Amino acid sequence: MADIPPFDPDLHDLDQELDEVLAPSRSFMHLDQQYTTFSGSQVVVVPVPYDASTCYRPGAREGAQAIIDASRNLELYDAELRRSPYRVGIHTLRAVEVVMGAAPAMVDRTELVTASLLDRGKFVVTLGGDHMTSIGVIRAFARRHPTMTVLQIDAHADLRDEYEGAKMSSATIMRRTLEVCPRTAQVGIRSLSEPEAELVAERNLPLWLASDIHAQTQRGERGWIAEVVKALGDEVYVTIDIDAFDPSLVPGTGTPEPGGLGWYDVIDLLTAVTASRRVIGFDVVELSPLMDDHVSPVVAAKLVYKLIGLALPDAPTA
Repeated sequence: MADIPPFDPDLHDLDQELDEVLAPSRSFMHLDQQYTTFSGSQVVVVPVPYDASTCYRPGAREGAQAIIDASRNLELYDAELRRSPYRVGIHTLRAVEVVMGAAPAMVDRTELVTASLLDRGKFVVTLGGDHMTSIGVIRAFARRHPTMTVLQIDAHADLRDEYEGAKMSSATIMRRTLEVCPRTAQVGIRSLSEPEAELVAERNLPLWLASDIHAQTQRGERGWIAEVVKALGDEVYVTIDIDAFDPSLVPGTGTPEPGGLGWYDVIDLLTAVTASRRVIGFDVVELSPLMDDHVSPVVAAKLVYKLIGLALPDAPTA
């Protein structure tokens, strides 16, 4: 039997380099290490592979990693922003461990993770997972930004007090949000129950139906964007359910609704919001890559990178 060679630290380092080449880390945008250290990154991406309260078809637990994987094929330079947003530093946290069968505990866990990152001065980007994961995230933000507005871009109002007996659900996210953040704006809505519609009227909640946005667009008008911005406070948290987009653009979601928003509807809105308001964090949820081949994850990844660039405009130019 041949002798086992002595341990060579230089060779060990080489092995690590080879591992990185052959099986690179799966982090958002696949950046060079100098832009991904926790201490040096302004942005922290938090994957939450939770999928226990989706109302129709499951699969959102795969969404966060699908977004991260798709981001590896995006250009780092944003042609519309004329700069490279990644230069603020983007650290990808390992996935939050899922608490199955205990939705309140999962909400508590996402709140704890988010709070810890906010207390360290990080700009937190959460990737779901189903929309229920946003409840804990929003609670953490609301406790530190008590006057913030939550801007929801979504196909569904999600204002039920409970869904199938559960208070914590993707169908109750905005009702739980109102308990900690009474100022909201809902955009792209095209599905809500009668009790939800009554709540909107009773509380005069700012809500823009996708059909009304489409009607304005057909007339060559864009006044809805200014209306949304006017409804927001100085600090804004953005929660984006990927089903806000029309399913012809993003079919990869568990609860699709026809008649959704187009890419530039959403981007033009976010551009206007970030031009006059401070976006303090955001999440993108409900991507279900099993319903699609690869288009939907690319759209979601592009959206995440674009909003990072819009929200943090002081990134050095390329």
